[in-house]
Amino acid sequence: MLKSQGFAEAGSGARHPLHLSSTELNYNLKESTMEVSCRIFTDDFEDILSKKYKVKADLSAEGKHKEMDQLVSKYMAAHLQLAANGKILPLSYIGFEKDSEAVVVYLESVKIKNLVKLETTSTVLYDLFDDQTNIFHLTFKGNRHSFKMTYPEKKQISSL
Repeated sequence: MLKSQGFAEAGSGARHPLHLSSTELNYNLKESTMEVSCRIFTDDFEDILSKKYKVKADLSAEGKHKEMDQLVSKYMAAHLQLAANGKILPLSYIGFEKDSEAVVVYLESVKIKNLVKLETTSTVLYDLFDDQTNIFHLTFKGNRHSFKMTYPEKKQISSL
C-alpha cells in the first residue's frame, strides 16, 4: 500500500515505474543514411518538454502539433547525437507521431560513406529521471546489435 501511495503522490513524473526509451538505428544501404526512430513514453516526454521549455506540452493535440514539432526537434537535437567514424553526423528532424502510450520521433542522417564506427550519445530524459534507461537497436547491413545506456551512461561506440 505504501508503494502505490508513493507513486500517486510523486506527481505526474511517476505514472509508471519504468523509465525507458527505445531507439532504432537503421542504416539504409541504398540511401547511405542512418534512419532513426525513438520511442518515448508520452507522459514522460510531455513532462520534460513542459519543464524545459516552460510551456504546457500536449503531444496528442492536433492543433498544437506544429508548435510541439519545434519543441520535440529542439529537445532531440540537444539529447541525441551520432558520430560516424569520429565525425559528428548531422541528423534532420522528420517529425513525430503518437503511438498508443508512446511518441515516436523520426530523424535521418546525412549520407555516410564507409561507415565502420558509430558513436551514439544519448541523454534522453536524463534531465527528468536518474533511473532512465535508453535501449538501442542498431541494424547495419542486415546485422542487428542491441545495447543500452542507463543514467548516467551517455556514450556507446559500435564497431561495424
